[in-house]
Amino acid sequence: MCSMTGTDSWESQLLETGFLGIFLCPLWSLAQVPPRCPPSRISIWTFRWLIVRIMLGAGLIKIRGDRCWRDLTCMDYHYETQPVPNPMSYYMHRSPWWFHRFETLSNHFIELVAPFFTFLGRRMCMVNGALQILFQATLIVSGNLSFLNWLTVVPSLACFDDAALGFLFRSSEGGAKHAVSRIQHQEAARCSPPPTRGMLVRQVVNVSLAVLIGYLSVPVVMNLLSSRQVMNTSFDPLRIVNTYGAFGSVTKERTEVVFQGTLSSDPKDPAAVWEEYQFVCKPGDLKHRPCLISPYHYRLDWLMWFAAFQTYEQNEWVIQIAGRLLANDSTVLSLIQHNPFQGRDNPRWIRGEHFKYKFSEPGGASAAQGKWWIRKRLGPYFPPVDLQGLRQYFQSRNWPHPDIY
Repeated sequence: MCSMTGTDSWESQLLETGFLGIFLCPLWSLAQVPPRCPPSRISIWTFRWLIVRIMLGAGLIKIRGDRCWRDLTCMDYHYETQPVPNPMSYYMHRSPWWFHRFETLSNHFIELVAPFFTFLGRRMCMVNGALQILFQATLIVSGNLSFLNWLTVVPSLACFDDAALGFLFRSSEGGAKHAVSRIQHQEAARCSPPPTRGMLVRQVVNVSLAVLIGYLSVPVVMNLLSSRQVMNTSFDPLRIVNTYGAFGSVTKERTEVVFQGTLSSDPKDPAAVWEEYQFVCKPGDLKHRPCLISPYHYRLDWLMWFAAFQTYEQNEWVIQIAGRLLANDSTVLSLIQHNPFQGRDNPRWIRGEHFKYKFSEPGGASAAQGKWWIRKRLGPYFPPVDLQGLRQYFQSRNWPHPDIY
């Protein structure tokens, strides 16, 4: 799943959502919204345009990307191979084949068809909002994609108006309808006087926002229409309007890099005992239950997932991690769950082992032993290294040597 959205794209989406949120607020004061009128329809539509771009980008990159999205088999692999599975992923992976086909078809409908409901009137726009929120809730339940899904709910809320959300503000004087009508009457009364200077300035700002978003959307739309679509890309330096996408390709096997250390002076000694470091969430110990952390994020665990289907030469930071583990560096150790050498001498050697991981069968022999995973060794990921041997490696990259951390 090497085309999966990275954390940089999440931050771009967060930046764009925050930028648009500025224009929902009063221009001159810190008073509650609305001080005179509710947010402009332009501001609301910028959020609707954001959710349309997010979903269409994700849907189109799938159709143009991995074949398994077209033959409806991607969900056969997704739950097991996603970056950081949660406990529900274990059970969702074992769903019947026909359910996985239904999931894939539903995904295509929600990402490729439902976004157009936004432009088909109030009711259909709300249908799209409801589908998108339900979709994000499903993703939250079935995996750990950090704050991404929670963030995507925000522009989906713009698909609803005050009348649709009035039930959330039910009053004792007459129920939701009375509350909504009273709010609308008050807003109309506030907006009926001749426009003030501040209101005129705000109108200019809103129109300028519409022109800016429209102008910056041109390359984004061209990218969506292109057969060479790229995802999670910005076409302007401020990243105000971006193109998004997720899971353009799906890996069919899960591989993991496992750090192992030994106190032996000779890493080639068959009697050397190699002990494993355990990360907080990523698979390692076969009996370690998948974690539930969303919307929190363990970035190192996530990056280790990327490193596992590449080489250490493509991810030199992995060697830096190894060096800092050799030095018993407290900063790196604070990012992992279990240090096998805690309270003992520092390891003499660290190596990376490459394993293929699969979920155990519920009710099978491995599950009966308390194992959530089964694994098979693929070979070394990087050879045994020690502090002395890493000195030149670190110097050639202008990294501080691990023993000075």
